[in-house]
Amino acid sequence: MRIIPAIDIIDGKCVRLTKGDYSTTKIYNEHPLEVAKQFEAHGIKYLHMVDLDGAKAKSIVNYKVLELVASQTSLKIDFGGGIKSNEDIKVAFNSGAQQITAGSIAVKNKEQVLQWLKAYGADKIILGADCRDKKIATQGWTETSSLDVIDFIKDYEQAGITSVICTDISKDGMLEGTSETLYKEIMAQSAIQLIASGGVAHIDDVHSLAALGCEGAIIGKAIYEGRITMKQLEALC
Repeated sequence: MRIIPAIDIIDGKCVRLTKGDYSTTKIYNEHPLEVAKQFEAHGIKYLHMVDLDGAKAKSIVNYKVLELVASQTSLKIDFGGGIKSNEDIKVAFNSGAQQITAGSIAVKNKEQVLQWLKAYGADKIILGADCRDKKIATQGWTETSSLDVIDFIKDYEQAGITSVICTDISKDGMLEGTSETLYKEIMAQSAIQLIASGGVAHIDDVHSLAALGCEGAIIGKAIYEGRITMKQLEALC
C-alpha cells in the first residue's frame, strides 16, 4: 500500500482542518516545501496536495506552491482543489502535478471529467469521492449533494476511472480512526483502486487499511500532531 502524506494549503501555508471546517484552520508550517523535503528525506515517494483556497474559489489559487514543491523534490504529487476548467488542469500539470483529483467538478460537470479522461488517461485523473453520511460533498465540503458515494464511484468506474480518493468527512482530522466499514463496502462493490483518506490516528490504522486492500492511505494530522512518526512511515515505504 502506498503511503501518501497530505499537505493542505491556505495562503501558501501548510494547514489542517477538522471535518473540512475552514474555521478550524491550524497552521503547521508556513513553508510547505520544508514539510515536503522532510517527507522525501524519510523515503516518502508520494504527496497529496490540496489547494483549500482553490476549493473555495472554484479555481486553482496556490499553483506556485505546487510548482515549488514539484521542482525542488522528487515527490510524485497528486493535486486537488479548485480544478474546474481546462485551464486549471493545464496549470496543475504544467506546475508539476503527476495526477489531479477531480472532486466537485466530477459532480457538477461529468462531461468535462470524461473529456479529461480521454485527453490525459485514467492514470492521470483520480476521482475525489468525499462524503458526509455517505452523500457526496463538494466545494471544499461546504455543500452536500444527494449522490450516494458508492453509486457515484461505480458510475465513474464504468466510465473509465480506475482510482478514487474517498474521504469520510466525519472522520477527517478527528484522529479517531478510519471509515473501514465504508471502505469494505466500496471494495466489495467495485474493482476500483481505493485510496483511503480521513481519520488515521496511529500506525495501526495504516496497517488495518493495508489489510483491507486499500491501494493507498492519505495521512495528515496524525503526522503533524506526532501520533505517527516519520520513522514508522519510513519502515513502510
